[in-house]
Amino acid sequence: MKNIYKVIVVAFLTLGTIAYSAVNPKVEVANKGQSVQVFSAPNADGAITTKTIDAAFEKSGLTMGGDNNMNSPFEKRFNHVHYKIYNLAMFSNADTVLKLIKKYPKFGALTPLTMSIWSDDSKNTMNIATLSLDGMSKAVGIPANDPDLVAYAGMVKTALKAAMPKGEFKKTNFPVVNKSASFAQEFVIDVSATDDKGIQEVKENLEAGFEGEMEPLGFMLPNYSNLKNDLFDAAGYKEYDIYVTYSICKFDVIYPVSKLHPEAGAWAPCSMYIYKKKGENKIHIGYLGVDSWISSLGIKDKESTGPLYEAQGLINKILQGMN
Repeated sequence: MKNIYKVIVVAFLTLGTIAYSAVNPKVEVANKGQSVQVFSAPNADGAITTKTIDAAFEKSGLTMGGDNNMNSPFEKRFNHVHYKIYNLAMFSNADTVLKLIKKYPKFGALTPLTMSIWSDDSKNTMNIATLSLDGMSKAVGIPANDPDLVAYAGMVKTALKAAMPKGEFKKTNFPVVNKSASFAQEFVIDVSATDDKGIQEVKENLEAGFEGEMEPLGFMLPNYSNLKNDLFDAAGYKEYDIYVTYSICKFDVIYPVSKLHPEAGAWAPCSMYIYKKKGENKIHIGYLGVDSWISSLGIKDKESTGPLYEAQGLINKILQGMN
């Protein structure tokens, strides 16, 4: 009986230590209201890799939409890298995305969610930056107490703990963004087509035009999701004629930004939605503006803000010319 009691006590203390190390109440209070959270773990033995992180996210119910090693193109393009490891990854949970888009169509601006994964040689740590519950709430104007959004943020925390069991959330000093502030970039295109064939042609022409304009300017489109076909139809949800999302990235932007702000991967690659509801004659296009990055991370250096605003200007010029 004494031995059983000892086992139970040890197990309880172990679980308590893990829970505390992952979510330190003092750190939670200090970081309250910040949009970006950073989860870090010691990794001197190199046991944590981007592949083990991806696998843990998958097992936690978050499907990986891609995990890109940015150091490879950085080395080729700029002959220098800032970190031993720097990856940008995309992930989502289909069931939760469907629930949220049903209520908030513009949640496509966070579909998929993103994270940066980086390692600093001097500290022998692995770090992951993601949006917090407050960050997701403020970015797309969803109440922070929405049960599906709370569940989604909880899934991210669960995945982070599974990926790095010895990790904890770092105390950060990012600005707290005003809840009423909106940096969304939104566009509306009038559509005259009413039948399925005509709407499909409009969609294909729009996508071809957008991709054709973006790629010559150095933009990468690492992820494309046809939510209408692959998710909504399978669930019997028939409210949209079109709903797709693009992930957008540009080496000339993320390279200088990541030097001082590796946490920027919580926003990048940025997601852009394109949707048309049934019965409407308009296509809605939107993404989160770069001021979301700048305000939430306190970015002030021109080496970062310059490329961000330049990229946003190029995207907006393309979208404005598509009406």
